[in-house]
Amino acid sequence: MVTAPHPASPSARATIVLGVIGGSGLYQMAALADGHEVEVTTPFGAASGPFVVASLPRPHAPAVKLVFVARHGRGHTLLPSEINSLANIHGMKQLGVTHLVGVSAVGSLREEIAPGQLVVPDQLIDRTRGRRASFFGDGVVAHVQFGEPTTVALRHAVAAAARTSGATVREGGTLVVMEGPAFSTKAESHLYRSWGADLIGMTALPEAKLAREAEMAYACLALATDYDCWHEAEAEVSVDAVMAIMAANVAHAQATLVELATRLPERCADMPYPEACRFALMTNPEQIDDRARVRLDLIIGHYLQT
Repeated sequence: MVTAPHPASPSARATIVLGVIGGSGLYQMAALADGHEVEVTTPFGAASGPFVVASLPRPHAPAVKLVFVARHGRGHTLLPSEINSLANIHGMKQLGVTHLVGVSAVGSLREEIAPGQLVVPDQLIDRTRGRRASFFGDGVVAHVQFGEPTTVALRHAVAAAARTSGATVREGGTLVVMEGPAFSTKAESHLYRSWGADLIGMTALPEAKLAREAEMAYACLALATDYDCWHEAEAEVSVDAVMAIMAANVAHAQATLVELATRLPERCADMPYPEACRFALMTNPEQIDDRARVRLDLIIGHYLQT
């Protein structure tokens, strides 16, 4: 009898499936109008809302499966600290996602990154607090590598796709992720600039850390909406100003994601995701009880089998 491969194993995840987590302003994608909604149940609670699953046609390759969820929920009802990123990422893994793009509205900490520009950062600084940032714990310990928090090949592909949208695009840069929901003080804004940071936002973490544990390639598409509060010549950031810029940015983001789908290879072998948990587990597998094995099956179950 032939045994089916474990759903988290490379053989079961050989075809690229693109996941998109939409941020402020990007609550749905017009390109997914023919998609269907899927409700998922996770061991980590409820996701931000239903996932939309669709196929995007490509001119010279089979259609790519795309899975979308609105990070803040329908009607933007969740604060950054209220988002259940564990459930969002786990739901993406259940639906087969191998490559994930998080779209986030951010403030600019650099004169040269003007509101309206798109940035694909390569580094993150975590200034959040009180957010659960790991699937592990409760008797199971693992430490994944996170020196490069985004996946190089996917980041390049996102930046290249963004350039076709007509927006000004910058690849690379450091994004500070703060707790929120209030914006920064001027002292904080100048502190982050002194660190060499380029952007500030509220949602890319713990999302990127969880994507790494879930063995997904990850990239962030950051939509610059304002100059935070450090820029003396600009008015202090307001929701009205953010949303005015966001309207234009969302159109660029939508075009970027559709273009990205056409640029992705069909097979994960041609754009590998990180097998981050292969050597990350510290706990003796014999010490992992059945409840933990069920909870973490889609994260490390394929390694526990072997």
